[in-house]
Amino acid sequence: MTAQVSVLLFAGVAEAAGCRRVEVAMSPGMTVRDVAEDLARRFPGVRPLLKSAVWAVNEEYASAERELAPGDEVAVIPPVSGGSSDAAGSVQTPVAFEVVEGPVSVDAVLSRVAHRDAGAVVLFLGTVREHTAGRRTLAMDYEAYPPMAEKEMARIGREVAERWPGARLAITHRVGRLEIGEVSVAIAASAAHRPEAFAAGRYAIDRLKAIVPVWKKEWYADGTAEWVRCDHVHHAP
Repeated sequence: MTAQVSVLLFAGVAEAAGCRRVEVAMSPGMTVRDVAEDLARRFPGVRPLLKSAVWAVNEEYASAERELAPGDEVAVIPPVSGGSSDAAGSVQTPVAFEVVEGPVSVDAVLSRVAHRDAGAVVLFLGTVREHTAGRRTLAMDYEAYPPMAEKEMARIGREVAERWPGARLAITHRVGRLEIGEVSVAIAASAAHRPEAFAAGRYAIDRLKAIVPVWKKEWYADGTAEWVRCDHVHHAP
């Protein structure tokens, strides 16, 4: 039996290909770049999207030159819903993150950062708004690569702990269909003092928009829909 690697497709890339998983036969010395070329040949509509995508292998960001092994799981990561990435590593610190399919529990998120030495707790809620750039939105579909999304959110927590010692962070991101006004993401940050708590919360949402593999499809009142900000350039690590 020929060895293969599984390739996961998301958001606009999955739509262009008409599928969410592709099996690619292994060849000696195969790299991520070879997988990209195979996808472009098989799905011509995917080719322009691959120019702004980055890659992950076994739930970690990888370069196009990464050599693959049989059984590896490769993911095509289209530009996330808001920025670009440097995908750097850091040391580990206990944190609490999750991707959920139902409503976000704000109380649960807050409880994960509560402790006796916290003099300040900041809560950020991202919600679905009705109007953007003069267009009326009816609903949003959020999609994620859950295991990798949770790893990347945890990385943000480690970065926060390094930048603001003693600060704690928790993030819950919802996926699926969301209506106007519903919470898509909740971020709680606690610290001994309010400047650090505010800074940690702001840093967390900015980093989430840049590196966490979550995408949103916006449905408009005129009957059209689009993957928001998929024209952004997402730099490879």
